[in-house]
Amino acid sequence: MATLTLAPQVMVGSPWGDFALIDSGHGRKLERYGPHRFIRPEPQAMWAPALADWQADGEFVPGSDEDGGGRWQFDRPVSREGWPLAWNDVRFTASCTPFRHLGFFPDMAPVWDWMGERLDGQSEASTLNLFGYTGVGTLSLSRFGSVTHVDASKKSVAQARANAALSGMDGRPVRWIVDDAAKFTAREVRRGKRYDGIILDPPKFGRGPEGEVWRLEESLPGLIADCARLLDANSRFLFLTVYAVRMSSLAIGGLLAEALGHLPGKIEHGDLALAEEGPGGRVLPTAIFARWKNGD
Repeated sequence: MATLTLAPQVMVGSPWGDFALIDSGHGRKLERYGPHRFIRPEPQAMWAPALADWQADGEFVPGSDEDGGGRWQFDRPVSREGWPLAWNDVRFTASCTPFRHLGFFPDMAPVWDWMGERLDGQSEASTLNLFGYTGVGTLSLSRFGSVTHVDASKKSVAQARANAALSGMDGRPVRWIVDDAAKFTAREVRRGKRYDGIILDPPKFGRGPEGEVWRLEESLPGLIADCARLLDANSRFLFLTVYAVRMSSLAIGGLLAEALGHLPGKIEHGDLALAEEGPGGRVLPTAIFARWKNGD
């Protein structure tokens, strides 16, 4: 029976060649994305910045609401079509989106590593990436076997396929599916499908391709219950991340414990975070997570 570890953990992402958290403070953060630097809002950076002068190519200025509104302001030219970045052997295009992020989530890098550790030595694993967005996680999983990538946005799935081509991975066994994640997962349950691993990064609010409404607090328990039905005693992991919601990691850990308690293994929870570049090395929390793992 899977047991829930009460003590929270922290998964800390370190700078790599094409990305770094340079500094943070006073509700903002300064990051490097390849050749560019950007300033973005970060409410959890409640301390003072370590650097006196932030030089950046652009800044996202938030709107007055809490739903992600705002606009980019640029001091130097930045390509609207984006520019290539890399994480290990995965190449992808970064761009300044209207949603304040850059087309991928760098704090997920330790999660991509963790999933690889869970599947180490396998070449025929079957994994599912729900709310797969632009596919960096999907491509990192694809070296272990087939991946089913699901997102309700045609644009995001098209970008994910473009990233696969950019990485030279367009021949790998990936199913690219535009669909509502909850509906797709329910159909997979009815089909009797199983997976070795599932990763999901649900939004606070969203709509499916046919107008389906997603509200995290209402919709997540049912989705997790269906995900549990797609796993068995030989499966390796489920990883859930939650952003922009006033919720404890222990709460989503308890949700996994309820749904996956019949399986062997362990359930853990905590914070995703990024370590600042430089001697100070402060750690900035970015999201909460809960994960189920099976085996050593």
